[in-house]
Amino acid sequence: MASAATEMLDQVVAIVDDDVIMASELRDRLATVSESIRSRGMEIPPEDELIRETLDRLILESIQLQMGQRVGVRISDAQLDAAVQRIAAQNRMSVDQFIARLEQEGQSYAAMRENLRREMVLQRVQAGNVSQRIQITNQEIDNFLATEEGQALTQPEYRIVHALLALSPDAAESEVAAAEAHVEKLLQRIRNGASFDEIIASSEGEYAFTGGDLGWRRQGDLPSLFADVAPTLAEGQTSDPIRSPSGIHLINMNAKRGGEQFVDQTKVRHILIQPSEIMTDDQAEALATELKQRIENGEDFAELAREYSEDIGSAQEGGDLGWTQSGQMVPEFEAVMNSTEAGEVSEPLRSQFGWHILEVIDRRNQDMTEQAMRNKAAEYLHQRKYQEELDAWLRKIRDEAFVDIK
Repeated sequence: MASAATEMLDQVVAIVDDDVIMASELRDRLATVSESIRSRGMEIPPEDELIRETLDRLILESIQLQMGQRVGVRISDAQLDAAVQRIAAQNRMSVDQFIARLEQEGQSYAAMRENLRREMVLQRVQAGNVSQRIQITNQEIDNFLATEEGQALTQPEYRIVHALLALSPDAAESEVAAAEAHVEKLLQRIRNGASFDEIIASSEGEYAFTGGDLGWRRQGDLPSLFADVAPTLAEGQTSDPIRSPSGIHLINMNAKRGGEQFVDQTKVRHILIQPSEIMTDDQAEALATELKQRIENGEDFAELAREYSEDIGSAQEGGDLGWTQSGQMVPEFEAVMNSTEAGEVSEPLRSQFGWHILEVIDRRNQDMTEQAMRNKAAEYLHQRKYQEELDAWLRKIRDEAFVDIK
């Protein structure tokens, strides 16, 4: 009689609602967590504690992934490709270089993509469930903006490139005059369109500059020598020479964010005709063309919008979409809106929603500084509350789930 031995290939370590966690998953995650801890130079916790915490994490992830599956959360290949490109760019590599680096480190690109897809699903499920639990009131925003922290957060930020031509404090007047003349010549070339970085780098020998990119800084964090000058510079502009005991300074305003914000806005209304089972795409286009002609013949745009437009949100307002700005409308609509003169009705245009005709009523350059500050404060307060609400939500779904640890 021949005898056969049974080999255990894998086993279930936990049942989580309609899913199971296998021992192989737990082993793989333990290896990843241990390697991450070691790479940060930290001490690995006791084995039983590490196993318990890692299994708890897998259980929570399983609950969330099942929630995402039930509501149809999907990450397309295009979205995944874009995420990989962002990660590669953050590491200052192309996608091909990033893949090569993974393979050199013995990692699978395919496995990395699937782990990334999993993380993106988890982020969407968390954001969808946690964000709705967070409410930021106008009073909270007002109170925050009145604090020192709020005022610091909403200060304008500047990205400055600094160049210093060093001079000895006891340099002769002739030496100082020659250095100043040299700096003035360079400044003139920069203001005539030459690159600040290239001009500064080309100055060598006794006139070599030191310095570099100071990074993003709020006005209160700028060196006192530049604090009054920087806010007066436009993006790309270079300051007049600034004299100090160290020598002669030039600063170039690489970029700005925050501060005064003026936005071009367009007041527009439209009529939307949507193809359907009883109206072909050609018929929808023909109706839009007919309505444009009727408006040109003197009929009221608003009345026709109330009668024909299938945009429920704007039809009863005569098609009025209010004041819009760049990025609020789909690209096809925005392109036609931007090319249509105030008071004119456009030719029919096709978007993902159907056929539109639009009328540009007016345009303005609106000061959005106050709103931008409030939006920034609201985002900050939201993020401050997010982790607390996320922790509470994770405890809730864990308590409500069926979990059987083997």
